[in-house]
Amino acid sequence: MRRRLPGWVLGFHGTDSKTVKEVLNDPTKHLNPSKNSWDWLGDGIYFWENDPVRAKTFAKERMLWRGIKRKKPAVIGAIIDLGLCLNLFDQPALRELKAAHDVLEGDLATLGAPMPKNEGKSADLVLRHLDQAVITKLHSIREAIPETQPYQTVRAGFLEGAELFPGTAFRAKNHIQIAVRDLRCIKGYFLPRDEFDE
Repeated sequence: MRRRLPGWVLGFHGTDSKTVKEVLNDPTKHLNPSKNSWDWLGDGIYFWENDPVRAKTFAKERMLWRGIKRKKPAVIGAIIDLGLCLNLFDQPALRELKAAHDVLEGDLATLGAPMPKNEGKSADLVLRHLDQAVITKLHSIREAIPETQPYQTVRAGFLEGAELFPGTAFRAKNHIQIAVRDLRCIKGYFLPRDEFDE
C-alpha cells in the first residue's frame, strides 16, 4: 500500500501544436507512449513533473535534433494519479531496481550476451539503454509473480546539463520525470497558460 502515492501531480509533455490540439479535442485520444531502447524509465508516456518550461525546451530541442522545421513546439499538461508507482526516490524501489539489474546481468551472462550500456555525447549519457533494460526486466519480474500488481507509473529525478555554477552538483536541466504506463492514471489533459514561455 505504501507504494501507492496519494494525490495527483501535474505533468507536462513537450510535443507539437498539432498533437496538442488533437489530444485536447478528442476525449478518446492520448499521447503516444514512447518505446525506445534508450527511454530511461522504460515504456510509457513521459512527463516533466511540474515543469512546463523544461517540457517546452525539450520540444524545441527534439525538433532541432530531428530536423523538424514545419511544426510548432507546444506543451500539453496532464493531471496524473501516480497510483502504484515505482518511485525511485524510495529505498525499497531502489533495492527492487538493483535486484532487477542483478537478474538481468545473470540472464545475459548465461546467454553470453553483453550488458547494455548508457551512452551519449555528454556526461549526461542520455541514451539510457542499460537503465531501460533494467526497468523493463523489473516489470517482467513483477508480471511473473502471481498476485503482484504491475506498476502504473515510474518516477525519478534526473541530474542533467552543465553545472549551474562552478563546483556545484546542481545542473542546469535537473528535473523529475514520470513515465505513465497505465493510461487510466491520466485523469485529464489541459492547455497550460503561456506565462511559462521563455
